[in-house]
Amino acid sequence: MDTEEHRRTFAAPVKAPGATADASARAAPRGAESAEEAGAPRQLWVEEPAIRPRMADPVRTAAVRAVVIMSLTMIQAMVAFLCTLAGSWLAFPMVLSSVASTVVATWGVLDVWVTRQVWNQRHGVVSVPSSTARQLRRERRRVRRAARRSTRIREREPQGQPGTGRLSQA
Repeated sequence: MDTEEHRRTFAAPVKAPGATADASARAAPRGAESAEEAGAPRQLWVEEPAIRPRMADPVRTAAVRAVVIMSLTMIQAMVAFLCTLAGSWLAFPMVLSSVASTVVATWGVLDVWVTRQVWNQRHGVVSVPSSTARQLRRERRRVRRAARRSTRIREREPQGQPGTGRLSQA
């Protein structure tokens, strides 16, 4: 069955035996038309814009690593707890390794934070308005504007006469 045929099959209203067209019209909400009556096919997937931009690749890699380490630490802690309740000889080594895994999981979370900070500093993602990166960009724009302004003035001046520095001679 083709997708369009599938849509038509399930989009058609189902009538109860002995029901009239008026009863089915009353059952539908007011002002609601089917998508086919309006002339536009109903879409299965509606694309919505992302609220936040995608994380940088190194940051995403560190985050995935941290989540995997944390989940393994949680499983290990649960096994250590159950071994302790059961009185197994494996309880003590599992508790020691759970403590070590907790240290490693903390390192993983800190790694995500540090990787994010380094990425932001290296690639100029600045959130503080009075930052030095923004100030440097302002200064560079100011220098470029002044250079463009001076080239425009030089182009408009006649070759034989020095200009008065004004753009119009009126």
